[in-house]
Amino acid sequence: MWKPDRTVKKPIYQQIADYMERRIAFGEFPPGSLLPSERKLADALGVNRSTVILAYDELLASGLIERAKGSGTRVTRHKWGITPKQTPNWRTYVEGGTFLPNLPFIRRIREELRKAPGDMIDFASGELAPDLFPNDIVRALMREQPFEEDLGYDDPQGYAPLREALVPYLEKQLDIRSMESSILITSGSQQSLYLITQCLLSPGDTVAIEDPSYCYSLPMFQSAGLRLVRLPVDEMGMNPDDIVALHRQHRIRMLFLNPNFQNPTGSVMPLERKIRLLQIAADLGIPIVEDDPFTLTGFHGDPPPTLKSLDTTGNVLYIGSLSKIAASGLRIGWLIAPQAVVSRLTDARQQMDFGLSRIPQWVASHFIAGGHCERQIQLLRHSLLEKRDTLMKELRAAAGSSVTFSEPQGGLNLWCKINGQVDDFKLLDEAIKRGVLFVPGSVYGSDHGFMRISFARPPLADMRVGLTQLSEALQQHMK
Repeated sequence: MWKPDRTVKKPIYQQIADYMERRIAFGEFPPGSLLPSERKLADALGVNRSTVILAYDELLASGLIERAKGSGTRVTRHKWGITPKQTPNWRTYVEGGTFLPNLPFIRRIREELRKAPGDMIDFASGELAPDLFPNDIVRALMREQPFEEDLGYDDPQGYAPLREALVPYLEKQLDIRSMESSILITSGSQQSLYLITQCLLSPGDTVAIEDPSYCYSLPMFQSAGLRLVRLPVDEMGMNPDDIVALHRQHRIRMLFLNPNFQNPTGSVMPLERKIRLLQIAADLGIPIVEDDPFTLTGFHGDPPPTLKSLDTTGNVLYIGSLSKIAASGLRIGWLIAPQAVVSRLTDARQQMDFGLSRIPQWVASHFIAGGHCERQIQLLRHSLLEKRDTLMKELRAAAGSSVTFSEPQGGLNLWCKINGQVDDFKLLDEAIKRGVLFVPGSVYGSDHGFMRISFARPPLADMRVGLTQLSEALQQHMK
């Protein structure tokens, strides 16, 4: 949110008056709409109420606003040609639509990162640190391999050389067998999820997600009109036998799962459960969407098997990407599915954006085909292991018995249980005041008293001070 600039000569009340005048002129406060109360606006801007009163007096004198006893302060209906016919009420549009906004916690965290990205110690972002991106490799590729493709629209299914490179890469790394025609290139994993929810399901359908789960933080499911039922996650992931009872009660249409280094808990579903899960899903005819961002990050090599590599019935739609293993900014993801599904989603994708830019796909194809991705993953595992160990050591030192956690063997996150009662909103607010960000567990559907601390983003040197500040915030609000 905008804040007055205390370093300039213009009085603060005049800055506020100008700011509100702009919002009125731009239609954010249409004619006749109610303005924030003096006290509420003062709290939001971090100023005294008397300063806001002066600002409103300025607007009142100019005829832009009017006051009525008992009904607050409103934008006048007839000033400078501003009438309801000329200015749409943008607030009603913003609050309408079928695509829901992000959860308040997520919006608050992203707002803080936008306001002061260099001032916050970021344990919230599920993204690699800049020094873990293969920047040098990408620059070298673009120098050594001149880009000679045309810059027209690409195949909406994805750049053919990239799909061709993915076939042997996924077979070698994850034992996933596919064909170039069964791969759809997407703008990261979330576009795959969006296309699936919009194109393969209908409003009113019931889908099952893990609890807690990253999927729970995505309003796209509710935006699509889907009903969510939860599959509890323990230290070995979700229990496949839970599906039978839920399906009997809700007629589940699709399962959305993250079996390896699950986000946020870090759990890995053992082989026995995976086989049982595939058997149950095949018997009931329920498709599984396997969202797999982290399998290749396994710190000790030999990644656990994916559901897709074990699937013998074609029940699994597999989602992967470069975001968590190489570069999120490339926006390269992939969906492996039966060709009929790929064709349907390709058609929808073409309606959305005519396909991804050819340039990042070209980079990704050379990055994968040239063996650079395998070397990147080896370096990444070593770096993430060091960061995980440092985080756990510093968290134990700072928080002691106030927080407990299991040791993740891959992924980017530490799932922590707070051993006491806390209010998620107050704890996050206090942490932000101290320059630290994390994600409360309730964002992922968990009860209050959990938090996800991501270790991939912050530098090693910042971890001690960040966790000390987080622990002090926790001690202040824990009952």
